Amino acid sequence: MPGQDSRPAINIPGTTSHTIAPPAGLDSREGTLRYLKAGTGAPLILLHTVRTQAEHFRSLIPLIADQYTVYALDLPGMGYSEIVPGASYDEPAMRAGVERLLTELDLHDVTLVGESMGAVLALTTAADLPERVRRVFAVNTYDFRGGIARSSLLARVVISGVLAPGAGPVIAGVEPKPVLTKILQGGLSDKTALREDYVDELLQVGKRPGYPAVARGVYQALPSLIAARSRYPEVEAPIHLVYGEKDWSRPSDREANKKLLPAADFTQVPTAGHFIAVERPDVLADLVNAVA
Repeated sequence: MPGQDSRPAINIPGTTSHTIAPPAGLDSREGTLRYLKAGTGAPLILLHTVRTQAEHFRSLIPLIADQYTVYALDLPGMGYSEIVPGASYDEPAMRAGVERLLTELDLHDVTLVGESMGAVLALTTAADLPERVRRVFAVNTYDFRGGIARSSLLARVVISGVLAPGAGPVIAGVEPKPVLTKILQGGLSDKTALREDYVDELLQVGKRPGYPAVARGVYQALPSLIAARSRYPEVEAPIHLVYGEKDWSRPSDREANKKLLPAADFTQVPTAGHFIAVERPDVLADLVNAVA
């Protein structure tokens, strides 16, 4: 777990920070998980995107906290959750972290809201724990080849470098602010929605010892996110697929998931990109509040 001086610089009004201890056992590769909590009502869990953390939902949480008890999780190794040497960051390992939150807190009647990688985890968690999950909002599912590399030439170059044998770990540890800013803006239609203090927060987390290995592991795990699509039809809870009109996914990717989940509701958000929770939190709030 990060030291006591490791704290997010961003404060989300009305939230409190909590942790879940790792499972007992010397061989466990699961670490302490950190999450934010806010609001009152039935439980709603927020699952963030690749290379981000619970603060990804800073603008969404205040809009839904009157209707739900909100839990925003830092996925394993990300944000301020513990970095465990040798841990896996493939889909099953990250899903295990999400499921720990539900089971350790004994949550039922849960609404899962995930964006990008978090959307895939929301769906597979719902498949595993049907008795606990009430509904799933899967926002811009990150389950197609290319992923963030589709956003720009710069992103393709950086991700290719991070994944390269030999030099990859070194490149993963070098993150100039202008480069991270440009890559994140590639997920937005409205570039001004990316706030500078949020980029600074992500850079602070990126300096944690061991974080470059986490970042590289997450990008290496993309094939496991694609493979997880096979679990989607197992979900018994109602599903709402949400896509930004300008998301990295192609129309064919979206249609494939609509065919895989024919009973799911579907919303396409005009002009929005991959990070809808950042640039159009009002749209997500309206969707989830409507079924509270």
